[in-house]
Amino acid sequence: MALRPAVADDVEWIAELRAIVLRPDLERLGRYDDVRVRQRFRNAFDPADTRIILVDGEDSGSVAVRREGDTHWLEHFYVATAQQGRGVGGRVLGMLLDEARLYRLNVLQGSPARRLYERHGFQVERQDEIDVFLRRDRTGPVIDGSVDR
Repeated sequence: MALRPAVADDVEWIAELRAIVLRPDLERLGRYDDVRVRQRFRNAFDPADTRIILVDGEDSGSVAVRREGDTHWLEHFYVATAQQGRGVGGRVLGMLLDEARLYRLNVLQGSPARRLYERHGFQVERQDEIDVFLRRDRTGPVIDGSVDR
């Protein structure tokens, strides 16, 4: 498994992956819209913040890390259905989480992805009827891109 930088041409296949991955949770919440799910990604996509997850050399997912002050927002973390349950998400988090002290993200209510984040130290910050906002704050200063524990 590896990560590569995203390029502008990645937008459409990631938008499609997002629609596939989020559909069950969005339908359960009564929020699935076939057009909107893709367009929201297109509107937010920034290749500079996004990495493509490669499994055995194949594009198999995406993850974006957007900086906002001292916070790193983990966004657009989608793993292809065929790769889910195989440890890909955990390995990606392991590669990313030492880059900063404070991470935030949101996950849909009832999403099984929440368990993955909680196993990696994320805790609920707040929630509403659609989203759960999680936070992971490591102690110690960040030195050369890693956290001093």
